[in-house]
Amino acid sequence: MNRSLIFILVFTLTFYGKGYTQSTSKKQLEARRLKLEKEIKEANSILTLTNNKQKSVSSQVEDLMYKINIRKNLIRVTNDQANLLSRLISKNSKEVDQLTVQLELLKKDYAEMVVKSYKNRSVHSRLMFLFSSENFKQAYKRLQYFEQYKLYQKNQAEIIKSKSLELNQLNAELKLQQDEKKSLIEKNREVNLILEEELKQQNILITDIKKDIGKYRTSINRKQREIEKLDKQIEKLIKEAIAASNKKKGSKRSSSFTLTPEAKALAASFESNKGKLPWPVKKGIVKVKYGTQPSPIDPSIKIRSNGIRIATEPAAKVKAIFKGEVLAIHLVKRGNPSVLIRHGNYISVYKNLSKIYVKKGQIIETNQEIGQVFTNPNSGESILNFSLFKDGSTQNPMYWIIRI
Repeated sequence: MNRSLIFILVFTLTFYGKGYTQSTSKKQLEARRLKLEKEIKEANSILTLTNNKQKSVSSQVEDLMYKINIRKNLIRVTNDQANLLSRLISKNSKEVDQLTVQLELLKKDYAEMVVKSYKNRSVHSRLMFLFSSENFKQAYKRLQYFEQYKLYQKNQAEIIKSKSLELNQLNAELKLQQDEKKSLIEKNREVNLILEEELKQQNILITDIKKDIGKYRTSINRKQREIEKLDKQIEKLIKEAIAASNKKKGSKRSSSFTLTPEAKALAASFESNKGKLPWPVKKGIVKVKYGTQPSPIDPSIKIRSNGIRIATEPAAKVKAIFKGEVLAIHLVKRGNPSVLIRHGNYISVYKNLSKIYVKKGQIIETNQEIGQVFTNPNSGESILNFSLFKDGSTQNPMYWIIRI
């Protein structure tokens, strides 16, 4: 095989695998960046609705913390994109250099062939070359050589044409990547400016709170007690529902539902949709995650949540995340009601509603509207507290609902 063709083959095989991996990574980073930009836009849309209201300072800090964390993630992802583009640009530059070397080598070989062909262009010379053969077999091979040489010249011309085109495409791609990197760096600069401003606002608010940190701690502890009281009431409801359901089936089990074949099938269907279940509201951001976490103002204060708290639009419609049956409607004195929906041995709980559209025992379909979120008239905040249970044990809802 000609040395130029060997060089081309090795070059192609070396870079193909790497190029595919980097292309996939680039698409993933771009998808992640766009998702974060969408999240920021949605957060601004939802949180701006309450800007003119008398929102508590601690709630304002939570809002800022949420946006700051997203912007930090956005900056990190954008930096990763810019770094990947730097590597791609460097790789492409090397490819351009190597292709240029290949092209020069091919052109040199081709030029030598043209000169050689020109020198031997005479029909008389070719005939003399054939007739000087010692036998017919040698003459036949020399004739084949003429044909192969002619074909080789044609192939070399095609390779030069192909490599010239490839070189032009790589140069164009290089220019696009350089422009893209420049754009990403500019976007990051803009996001950094906003982030710096938000961090200043956050520091001002936290400084203000720390002037009377005792009052803040008292407020947090009071809210925590109210939440835990409601959670215990709902856990008691679920425990009583398990006991009542099992008693009907002649079972003394108290920790989990005794399931009928239909309920087992429903639970299995629910489990198979883990990570793909719809959100309980059309738009929303998770302000408080599942589990125990430090307060954004005072890390020594622990915030406990057996579900997630979703900030949404005023009077947002609440939808069932999966088909099932309304297990209970929990009414609270001087509080807002909750709806519990059973899905086999799973229960989804929707708390802090202002209106309820369903009744106990009603069969519910996925995405069916079951109520409306309560909007605080003083702060303008609309918070849906959403929990998920398997029998009597809480689950992290973020593992179950689709990532948006």
